[in-house]
Amino acid sequence: MALKNLYIPALLCIASMGLTSCEEEYTPIPSDSGPKYVVEGYLETGEGAAPPYLLLTRPFDFYSTIGPDDFDASFIHDAFVSVSDGDNTVILQEICFNDLDDETKELLAEFLGFDADSLAVNFCAYMDIFNQLQPEAGKSYSLEILVEGDTITSSTYIPIHVPLDSMRFLPPPGEPNDTLAQLACYLSDPPNEANYYRILGSTNGGPFEAGLAGVEEDLYFDGKSFEFQLLNPQTSNGDVEPDEFGLYIVGDTITIKWASIDEATFNFWNTVEFAAANQGPFATYTRIQSNIEGGIGIWGGYSISYQTMIVDY
Repeated sequence: MALKNLYIPALLCIASMGLTSCEEEYTPIPSDSGPKYVVEGYLETGEGAAPPYLLLTRPFDFYSTIGPDDFDASFIHDAFVSVSDGDNTVILQEICFNDLDDETKELLAEFLGFDADSLAVNFCAYMDIFNQLQPEAGKSYSLEILVEGDTITSSTYIPIHVPLDSMRFLPPPGEPNDTLAQLACYLSDPPNEANYYRILGSTNGGPFEAGLAGVEEDLYFDGKSFEFQLLNPQTSNGDVEPDEFGLYIVGDTITIKWASIDEATFNFWNTVEFAAANQGPFATYTRIQSNIEGGIGIWGGYSISYQTMIVDY
């Protein structure tokens, strides 16, 4: 994925068009004029939460041709990465995929959501491998990275989790169909407070995907209890028939990852999704709202819950 600003990082591969709009011609600025570092890091709390981890890479120029060797070279090594909750500071250790044994490779690949056998690059991440940091909802966590004489900082807040009330599958609209289903979710949003959510889905143990609308804020449903349809993110790539879009296949096993997030994390993913959905020769340039000082990217805190269901009704 790539951020739709001026820089294309190694891991955030969301298409960046940066072309012209009807109002003003826009020319991408070379990456040597912008941030030197791309950060993608997360903290999670809740049952099944992943340990804290962070990816640190160099941006690619807008016009770059990118191959496996370029991805390998983009990872930044030997940085000093620390996370603090105000009382305790934990140092994240660098782990590179090619340095691991086969069993550990499989575990790391499952954790990060990719196929260990098909990985063409030496994937490197900074991780809390000793589980020293135990993220908690209701707390803020600051990040500091010292690398090549530069300092990168950020902070994120992990909100109290607001879970889904329930989920159930229903027959799809239109003519009777016993092979597809729609997913109805029920949420009671707490009143008089700003809440932000991120939703990801996995099918049959595959990677989690966010689809076209992976984040929501309660601006229009603060304090309300309501039902909404959760579209199948696996159908968002346009590789399905129109009448199958957003629906789930009966018999599949799906897992929904529901996360409460802070405003900065919402703003980041909201602008990323807007940029990805508004491409083409007449697209308006969108600047991603990063929360990284001294670089670009995201340091995000998630309060999560998982629900696994077999598609049936």
